[in-house]
Parts: sequence; structure tokens; C-alpha cells
Amino acid sequence: MSDRREFVLPLSVLRGSDVACVGGKNASLGEMIGTLEEAGINVPRGFATTAAAYWHFIESNSLQPRIAQAIAILDKKLGNLADVGRSIRDLVLEAPLPPDLKDAIYQAYRDMSADGASSVAVRSSATAEDLPEASFAGQLETYLNVKGEQALFEACKKCFASLFTDRAIAYRETHGFDHMSVALSVGVQTMVRSDLACSGVMFSIDTETGFPRSVLITGAWGLGETVVQGMVVPDELQVFKPLLDEPSLVPIIEKSLGAKRRKMVYGAKGATVLTDTTKDERSSFVLTDAEALTLARWAVLIEQHYGRPMDMEWAKDGETGSFYIVQARPETVQSRREAGALKTFKLKEKGNRLVSGLAVGDAIGTGKVCHLDSPEEIERFKPGAVLVTKITDPDWVPIMKRASAIVTDHGGRTSHAAIVSRELGLPAIVGANGATEKLSDGQDVTVSCAEGDEGQVYDGIADIDVTEIDIAKIPSTRTRAMLNIANPSAAFRWWRLPADGVGLARMEFIISNHIKVHPMALIRFDDITDQAARAEIERLTAGYDTKTEYFVDKLSRGIARIAAAYYPDPVVVRMSDFKTNEYAKLLGGAAFEPKEENPMIGWRGASRYYHPGYRDGFGLECRAIARAREEIGLSNIIMMIPFCRTPEEADRVIEEMGKHGLRRGRSGLRVYVMAEIPSNVVVAEAFAQRFDGFSIGSNDLTQLVLGIDRDSERLSGLFNERHPAVKDTIARLLASSKKTGSHTGICGQAPSDHPEFARFLVEHGIDSISVTPDSFLRVKAQIALAEAALSQKTTGR
Repeated sequence: MSDRREFVLPLSVLRGSDVACVGGKNASLGEMIGTLEEAGINVPRGFATTAAAYWHFIESNSLQPRIAQAIAILDKKLGNLADVGRSIRDLVLEAPLPPDLKDAIYQAYRDMSADGASSVAVRSSATAEDLPEASFAGQLETYLNVKGEQALFEACKKCFASLFTDRAIAYRETHGFDHMSVALSVGVQTMVRSDLACSGVMFSIDTETGFPRSVLITGAWGLGETVVQGMVVPDELQVFKPLLDEPSLVPIIEKSLGAKRRKMVYGAKGATVLTDTTKDERSSFVLTDAEALTLARWAVLIEQHYGRPMDMEWAKDGETGSFYIVQARPETVQSRREAGALKTFKLKEKGNRLVSGLAVGDAIGTGKVCHLDSPEEIERFKPGAVLVTKITDPDWVPIMKRASAIVTDHGGRTSHAAIVSRELGLPAIVGANGATEKLSDGQDVTVSCAEGDEGQVYDGIADIDVTEIDIAKIPSTRTRAMLNIANPSAAFRWWRLPADGVGLARMEFIISNHIKVHPMALIRFDDITDQAARAEIERLTAGYDTKTEYFVDKLSRGIARIAAAYYPDPVVVRMSDFKTNEYAKLLGGAAFEPKEENPMIGWRGASRYYHPGYRDGFGLECRAIARAREEIGLSNIIMMIPFCRTPEEADRVIEEMGKHGLRRGRSGLRVYVMAEIPSNVVVAEAFAQRFDGFSIGSNDLTQLVLGIDRDSERLSGLFNERHPAVKDTIARLLASSKKTGSHTGICGQAPSDHPEFARFLVEHGIDSISVTPDSFLRVKAQIALAEAALSQKTTGR
């Protein structure tokens, strides 16, 4: 009888170099047990069968020639893939385990538990898996809550057979792996009782953009297969790595509550079952902030140990409260993305929005909808179609490879559909509730993932602009080139651009798109009589201790995400600048807003912040800024006050800020004022005594200098930011600011629309120019040209 140690090895003796022996997954588990447990990272113990065990099983049953014969008839276009895969799997499942291998597995299982009745997880680990250049993610089988040796033996054979699932065969064909050279190791680990708690997936990199300074954590109640397979929309958290070493900070820059409608738990006779979650479970986050930070710190340690971005699965034991890492593999998509090039997609025009969900990637795809209920319908799918289905699992991969885009009813960012779509470079929208009902077979659609975290499906084939930016060719400049960012979801998308920070982060976008409720409706909820609005506000604020905490939490994290993308460079956050008619459109807003004849020059900006009708709402905005700066830790945030008419009004706003602990100079806080009213220029020196800098709002400044309502269609031909009167006003402000030593910037639309306008600004000594991301490259080039021209003029060359 063979020595059982050649067939089975404890995970604790394995290291990362043992991939050829036990596959990437098991080698990684052994590596973490042996090297990272000292750092406090828990990994469940167990054992792994070896490649030798797999080949022993194959040879003992004379399977190799029969498998090779089946592979030999595989159609190059994979047309007979299903038949070939099924025939090989049947061969494996019908073959018995050799007695010596069976004994080795049995003894190792007994060693895990004196009575041999341990509940274990049985996972497949291919010897070509989890290499930095090959993922194999989700292709091989996992079996949970396996009890007793007979169930274990059967699970091991099923793992062997999963080396020949349709998706695994197709993957090896595509990536050039020899089917008969890849072995399979079975990992057997003590089950973590996450059926009584929660589990999920995390990445040490942002999965959509490759932003390297964020940890993405997803989680749901029960066993982790619901998250991995995309059965549920999980909770999602983003943690900012650079601030994790500060114990006084809580650098969670995003928290999104998932629906989590189902969970996987232990079955009465072993294995697992799906059950509905309770109302409390659906309305509660699975992790506390402290637990999320612990996991994020583990992710950083694991990434540092392996020297590359990592994809990890975690689980919480409901009996002990302890956390465990149950898998870790290299992240294989964003980490291989070309660092020196940035391709951007933009819709020139679009049809009606049909459905929306979580965006995967940042591309745009078009095609005809093909609605499939099962991967067995592959013959119906035409290459280049848009796959629309409820959910995908690894059996769908051959179809996904033919698609131009993918839309699923269910799933989160770490679901199977999301992971595979990233690897294939396909735009995908997951968790698009109702997509299978709302999108019709054969319908022309555009699937856009280029508009932030929320992906949209539009009716018809849209016209698309695709631009490639070579980052290495972007010149350096003295004048700071910054970005205008409204959407926190899109902030990470532009991290590769060499911007000097954010010159304008629009708070009102976060309020209208992420919060959706008028702040006074949360403060004075009892005054809301509209029953539909009340019900929607109750739904949105579920899970929060108070309705005002909902506003502060959402706003602070939205601001923090933008600030994190460019930390430690400055990020200028403009306090809310809705007009009354815009505020009234927010949930519950109509009850708190007057009707004005001309809202454009009415009760807006600074005039609201100290007024009894909005003072408390401004207090919530201030609390959000303070939390983002002081609790989350993004101290690079600069406040900016819009539409401040007089220095006396500035004093009243500054007094209100002070009531909430926001004092200029305290903890490095800087406060700017928008220069968008002629009075800001005429008495610039008085404003400079109260603020650290000016940011020119060229749209409103043009409106008020020329006396033109910029919303008037009839006057649109007269609106000209480059008019001599407007340019002279800006030049006067820049001259005054030089005298007072104040910072000057511009965040209006003019430099984005007219890059030559940037030359005028540089010639007059502006400190920073902030533009939309899609115009950054050409404006930056104009800045460089203007600076070169000035240099030649100064030196006389």
C-alpha cells in the first residue's frame, strides 16, 4: 500500500511554492497558515490531497486514454462542448477511489476530529489555478457542510470531475492549457459556522477601476456561496487603505446596504439549503465598522505578503465571533490592466432608460437582447448579442464569451457574472432588478457602464465616443490642473489621470442622486403630509438610528470617496447650491421651499445657510464635512461657500459653521468662496480677509456681468464666457488676489468648453484650473503651451 502522506498533506505544511503539488488555492491557504497567523489572520485548518493522489486515481481507473479520446473529438468552436464535458464527468464519477487513497483521506479526516464527524468544506484546487495570469475563478466545485467519510469521498470525486465542467474545458482551450497536464487537489477544511453569522468576498483593489488604495468588502448573511455565485445583492463597503494605521479614524468611504433576501445555511441532513432572510437581517449591515476595518487590515497584510492585489473570501463564525480567511488568490483583471493608457467611453446620445443596476467595468456595449433562462440554450445565442438572464454561474462562461454585454437580475460586484465580465473585458450590469421582464428578445439596446457605479440600459443603439489617453504624454505644469467631479461613484474611474486634486466636488449631486431627500424633511419629518413621500423616506432611512443620521452618513461618505481618490491633494467641496425649484423636487422638499419668480438669483447659496428656514439643514451639511475630515480622516477636504453676496453675509455663514466645529485653520481646515457675483470682485480684499481663496464660477459670473439668465433659450446666443467684460472682471479678481496672497482657481465650464480660455487664465497668474475629466488632456496641453509662451516672453527668447 502506498504511503498515505504522498496523497494527503496538512495545510499547515504547505507553502506558496507548492502549486504544482496542491494547486494555487490550497498552496495559498498553507502559505497564510504558516506565515500570516502570527499577524493575527485566522485560516481554518485541514488537509489537501495532492496532484499525485489525482493521477493515482486517474491511472488506477485507466481514465487517461479515455479522457484524451473524448477531448480529441472536441469541436474547435466548442459546438459539442456539453456532450464532451458530460461524458468525461460521467467517467470520473463512476470510477471508484483506490483503497489506499481512500484510506489516506479517511485518516486525515479522522485527525481533524476524534469521532470523524466534523463538518467540513471541500474545495477544488487546480494545479494551474490562481496564477497571476489565470484566474479559473468559479469554475471548479465547492461543497459545504460535508459530514461523514462517505459524503467526503463522494465530494472528493465530484471535485475531480469538476476539472471537466464545460466552463473549465472552455477556459483551458482559450488560455492554451493542456487538459491532460492539469491536476486537481482537494482541500478539506473545518467549516466556519458562518451559517450562523455572515461571510463574503473582498479585494485589496477596487474591482471596477483598479484604484489601488481601496479595499472592497462585500458580505451577506449565511454561507458565502450566495455572494460568490451572485444569488443575492450583498452589502458593499469601501475602506481607504492609507488611513488604516490611524486607530482614531474610521476610513470607511462607502457603505451600501444590500437587499440580502436569501441566505445559505446548513441542511438538516448535511449539505446546505437556501432560506429567506428576516426583515431585520435585510435592513441591517452584516458587519460593524470595527469588523470591516479588521478585515480591511487583513486584506492589506495579505496583499503586502504576496506583493500583488488579492481576491479573498472571508467568513465569520457565529459560535465564536471569530473571523477567518477561507480563500486568497491573485486578482487577475485590474492588476494586469495597462497602467500607461486610459480608454474612455462617452455616449453622444442615448435613448430612453430601460433598467439600471450595478455597473461592472467602465465600457459601453451595444447589441440585440438575447434572453436566456439556461446555459443549455447556447445554440440560441448569436455572437455580439447582449446576454440578459437572472443570474450566471460558471456554466454560462461559453455564452458570456460571445456576448457584447451582460445584464443580470441578481448579483453584486463580486458575483460570478461580475468577476467573469471583468476578466473578459465586457460591460456588465448586475442586480438590475426586473431586467428579464423589461428587456425583450431581439430588442436593440445600449449597455452603459461609463456613467459611474450605476449602470444603465438604454433603448436603441447609441452613438459612442471612444478616446484613448496616453498618460505618459501628458505634460507637467506649474498651474495646477484639477478635475470637476460630481458623482462619488465615478471618482475612482479617473485616478490614473495626473490631476492635482479636485477643484469642484458638487455636494448637490450627492444629495439628489444618493440621498434623494430634502434635509429639512428629515429634520422635521412629522411636518410631511404627503403619504407617498413619507413611505419612501421611511424606506430609504431604514436601518439608521435617526433620519438625520441617514443624511449625514450618506453625504459624508460620498464626499470622502471623492476626497480619497486624490488624497492628499486638495479636494474642494462646494456646499449645497440648489435653487429653490430644485430643492423642492427632493423628497419632502415642496413643504419647505418658497415659489420664486427667478430662483437663479433668489434664495440660494450662502443666504440659506443662516436663515431659519434652512439653518438646520446647513447644520447637517457641516456635520457631514466634519465627519469626512475628522472621523473618516480625509483632511484634504476644503470647504467652499457658493453665491455669497457680501462680506457681512460671509460673517454670518462662518458663525454658523463654527457652531458645528468647523473653524478656518482648525485641523488645517481651509475655506474658499465662489467668485461668481460682481460684488465678489469689487470688494475682493474684504472677502479675502474671511476666506483662504477664490474659485471662479464662470457660468454665474457671466450671467450677472452680462445680465443674462443662463437658463433662457432666447438669450442663449448672447451668453459668452469669453466676452471682454467677463474676462476683464476675472483679470481684476486675479490681480486683487495676488495682493492679498489668496489662492485662485476656476471651476466653471469655460476652460472645459474652450481650452484656449485656459491660456488667458495662465497669463493672469491663476493658481489652478479645474475641468471635466473628458477635457483634462486638451486643457492640460493648453496650460503647458501658455506657460511655455510666458517663459519665453519673460526670458526674451
